[in-house]
Amino acid sequence: SGAGERAAGTTRHLPVRTPYALAAADLRARLVPLGPDTPWLGTDPDGARAVAETGAHSLIVVPLTLRGAFLGLVSLYRCGASEPFDEDDVSLAVTAATRAALAIDNARRYEREHVIASTVQRRLLPQAERRQAAVDTAHVLLPGRDSGCWFDTIALSGARTALVVGGVAGEGLQSAIAMGQLRTVIQALAGLDLEPEEVLARLKDTADRLAHERASLPPADGLHGEPLSAGCVYGVYDPFTRTCTVARAGHPAPLIVGPDGRAVALDVPEGPGLFSADSALFAPAVVTLEEGSLLAFCTAELLSGDRAPERITHALARTDRSLQQLGDDIVYALPDDTRAAGAALLLARTGTVSDHLVATWDLADEATTPATARVLVRDRLQGWGLDEDTVDATELIVSELVTNAVRYGTPPLRLRLLLDSTLTCEVHDGSTAAPHLRHARTVDEGGRGLFIVSRLASHWGARHGPDGKVLWTEQELPDDPGASDDPGASGASA
Repeated sequence: SGAGERAAGTTRHLPVRTPYALAAADLRARLVPLGPDTPWLGTDPDGARAVAETGAHSLIVVPLTLRGAFLGLVSLYRCGASEPFDEDDVSLAVTAATRAALAIDNARRYEREHVIASTVQRRLLPQAERRQAAVDTAHVLLPGRDSGCWFDTIALSGARTALVVGGVAGEGLQSAIAMGQLRTVIQALAGLDLEPEEVLARLKDTADRLAHERASLPPADGLHGEPLSAGCVYGVYDPFTRTCTVARAGHPAPLIVGPDGRAVALDVPEGPGLFSADSALFAPAVVTLEEGSLLAFCTAELLSGDRAPERITHALARTDRSLQQLGDDIVYALPDDTRAAGAALLLARTGTVSDHLVATWDLADEATTPATARVLVRDRLQGWGLDEDTVDATELIVSELVTNAVRYGTPPLRLRLLLDSTLTCEVHDGSTAAPHLRHARTVDEGGRGLFIVSRLASHWGARHGPDGKVLWTEQELPDDPGASDDPGASGASA
């Protein structure tokens, strides 16, 4: 029992010549009788007043120590007509204090590791919302025991956007590290323009290697017998077809709400978890969305509990709210235990690319087509008000890409320009054969086309589809071209 009430969280000064200070100094428990003539009470007026008010007559002071380190003190009092403490009580108090010190140290260590894991997790996640061509996004990250949740939005060629949410089961620093490894891999895979099911298949290959490395650790290592478990959902939104292609690996499918507030069904076959022994194939699902639809990519914790999907879709149906407000509304409706576990939520509102920022031409499969394409490109870029250096570079890029398509591709040929924060050029043909960058020798008369393209463009690549392939490039623009957009310059066909 305590001698007097003190507010929780307050600190108390220990006068030097008291049993409290002596126990803190030599880390030994003390059994102290209390009475009106106790000499040291004169140096501790607050303690003397509490003793007098409660009638305390016996005191045990026990230091909280662990591995020689002083953590605090436990002071036990007996008051009134109760029997004074004896040496058996001291032994019991020391045993209890030893266990309390161990519990306090464990809690302190856990809190320290939790803070480190949370810091690592936040540093490995996107530090700001990334602007995408035709998708508005917002996210909510709930801190908690689970430090392996992650989300991402990745800009892809052709104004497409990859939307990713995943989670590594468990808590602590190792879960955060595994999360960072998987997120880095999926970012690299997204840049290869693979289909969602191919991205997850290769991501699972990486996860299998990570699991093998952990299993190969020495038996004395704490991670040797610790299993890994993770899931991920990966979707790609194409604003030109207004389709979202989704694949998932041991993770819930996204929830979709149309612009009218009605839920849109998306039945995505569930693939195996990333660290599971299951070798089943990943299968995608494709849904066509109306402009202004909402997609909610959630970790499993958000969808657990009574009628959780219905609660989320109901919150998303409020079309008058911003994305961030919708995310907050979903969190407010969650059970308390969900917030304690930690979770991630990624919201995306779909849109389209403005017609006056896109120009598309169907091209003839003829030897004169590259020259025609150069004229069309120059006229369009000048109409957009781009600088002459960009126009000249784009002419050369388009000429090389169209020449490659005429020589080595198959009809139909199509050229598309897309103006956003960068300038994208795309040339489509019906062949599935992918070109390769060559380093021509000095005496070679050809083989320099893609090398020239790679020098003029910031990024370039090829993506394949059921009807052929697309060679694309991206060029950085000296200024934001938005101020010079020409509303009358819509895409045309030639």
